[in-house]
This record gives sequence, C-alpha cells and structure tokens, in this order.
Amino acid sequence: MTLTASAIGIDPYGFAETHLSGAARAALAELAGILDREVRPLMADAWETATMPDGVLDALTPLNLMEPKDVPDHEARSSMFAGFRNYVLARTDVSVATLYNAQSGLFRTACALGGAPEQAANLDPEIRSFTLKGVFALTEPDHGSDIAGGMATTARRDGAHWVLDGAKRWIGGASSADVFAVFARDTADGQVKAFIVPRDAPGVALSPISGKIALRPMQNAVITLTGVRVSESNRLQGVNSWRDVSRILRAMRSDVAWIAAGLQAGALEATLDYVRKREQFGKPIGGFQLIQEKLARMLGNTVASLAMVVQLSARQDAGDFSDENSALAKMWTSLHARETVALAREILGGNGILLEHDVARFFADAEAVYSYEGTHEINSLIVGRALTGQSAFA
Repeated sequence: MTLTASAIGIDPYGFAETHLSGAARAALAELAGILDREVRPLMADAWETATMPDGVLDALTPLNLMEPKDVPDHEARSSMFAGFRNYVLARTDVSVATLYNAQSGLFRTACALGGAPEQAANLDPEIRSFTLKGVFALTEPDHGSDIAGGMATTARRDGAHWVLDGAKRWIGGASSADVFAVFARDTADGQVKAFIVPRDAPGVALSPISGKIALRPMQNAVITLTGVRVSESNRLQGVNSWRDVSRILRAMRSDVAWIAAGLQAGALEATLDYVRKREQFGKPIGGFQLIQEKLARMLGNTVASLAMVVQLSARQDAGDFSDENSALAKMWTSLHARETVALAREILGGNGILLEHDVARFFADAEAVYSYEGTHEINSLIVGRALTGQSAFA
C-alpha cells in the first residue's frame, strides 16, 4: 500500500482522484510541495515561540488557493475542493490550516452567505487575494456553547450608524486582520446582526491570549468593543437572526471536520517517518507487531474520517446542507483524531513530546480541534435532536 502517492498525502482509497479534477489535484500537489519545503521547517520554532511566521502567508498567498489556475470556478468554490485544501494544510500543521481557513472559510463564508449580493461580490475579490484580511468574531468571554441565546455584545441603531458594545474571545488572527465580522444582538428587536468592523476603529481594543497548550502559533485575541460606530453600509445585510448565523455555521463546520481528518494524516506520516528510522532491540521499531497494530488503527481512523468528510462535501455540493450531517462529521472526526494522535504519541514514547518529531504538535492540537466550532457535546445534541425529534438543549 502506497500511502503518500496521492497529491493530498495519505489517500489509499483514491478519494481525491475520484472527486477532483486533474487541475485541482495539481493545485493541491503544488500546495503540498510548498508546505513541505517552505512551511513545515518553520513550525517547530513557531510552536516554541508561540508566533506565526510571516513566511507562512508569504508562501501560501501567491498560490491563489481560492481560485487556483486552471481549476473551474464552480470546483474552486466547492466544499469538496475547500475540504481537500484544508486536509493538505492540516497535515502540515493545524495552526496553518486554521490561519488560512480563518480567511478562506470563516470570514469568506460570513461575507458570502451573510452579505447582500452586492456586498459579497465587492468583498470576495479582496478576500481571495488577501488584500482585505478578516476574521470571524462570534464567541464571547462568557458565552461559547450558549452563544445563540446568551450573546451579550449589543448593537444599537443611531441614525445611519450602529453602536457596538461588548467583547469577543478566541478570535484567531485578529491581530493581523484588517476587519472583523462581528456578531451582536440588536437592542431594538433582540435579533442577531453582523457588522464589518475595522480593526483600527475608535473603541476597538485587542488583548492577545497567551499561555495556550494548543494552536500555539495561531494568534488568538479578545476583542473589546466600546461604543464602536459602524455605518449601516458595513452591516452584513443577510444576517438578521440566529437562523441566519446557523446557516453560516452549518457551512463552516465541515471545514473543521476536514481539518480533523488532515491532522490525523499528518500525525500518521510523522509516525511512519519515525518508525522507519528508530531502532530498538537491533531493528527498526516499525517491524514490531504492537507498533504495526497501532499504525493500522491510525490509518483506519484517518481513512474513515476522510471518507466521511468527502461524502459530507459531496452532499453539500449537491445542495444538501443539514445541521445534523455537519455536526456528526465534526463530532466523529475530532473524537477519533484524539485517539489517532494518542497512538502516535505512544509509538514515539518519550520522543512523542518533542517538537522535533512533529507528533507533539498534532497531539496537542487535536484537543483544540475537538472543542472549536462546536464542542463534542453540542454537536452530539444536534445529532440526537435529528435522531429523536426531541431537543435536549437546556
């Protein structure tokens, strides 16, 4: 079995060949090569220093991955291509995938689905080229899983402007963004609205979050908004209720499921590299039965996760978007990612906690992926509601 012959890395069942055009696979192969040559060598130090090197986006932006050369527009915009792109990014590093997806997934989707057609058309070229860098600001210091009903950030209409007050937390990439897509509750009707807020607007303050044990290179921040004035023209006109926010989240949750699959591929590749070189008892440890059993389980988890997200994206590209399908994929892939990276860490023994072997990054990052874009419990309740017809949400 040749595990890494595919353009995307580990893909023994040939999902990429089945579901992507030759041009799309070529774009991903080019991405994989750039990641291996220019980005992967930066990440151990990036983890150690908890900084995101400028070289990451410098390497990725010229590839024009949101509309790659020779890839038809409908395919470049598809859930399938975006998913495989996240898979390839995450197999290098989850922070790299999260950084790119903050622009290509979170912010772009918020503008595309939340903006009026003219807004989306005007913003999208700038988003694709990274001329305008943006982030998605939903989660709050005191409201994560209960953000739908508990959102405390407010928006008050004042003539041709809105006045925003509140705070957002865990906002990845905020410090390097030009604008934030901020979600706030309208004080007049109690409904959620969304606004494009310049980072340098009066009343905006950023506080970096330090001390993280996962996604260390990804810069997260608390955004505090104090009397921030935003024009009505900078309100995303398609967001007028939580239902509209849910429509955006439904499309984005699949991105995280793909990242969960990709990080497993990265952990497996790093482990395979290690077991081929590491010798104990006079031979490479890859020849021992207990090691091979763990590797087989890792591969099973990775391929099963890839199969699930491929089918999810196929359904979405056919127009079938459902909360329970994306929730199930995110829940299942991130749960099994924890097992996959734990097996990798076991195989490497004490070396599994050293950055030089790469596994340690995936081991820690799986914990972040398990929780972001909907915790395991919240996604389970979405699936349970679909199965039983009864909501167990408090």
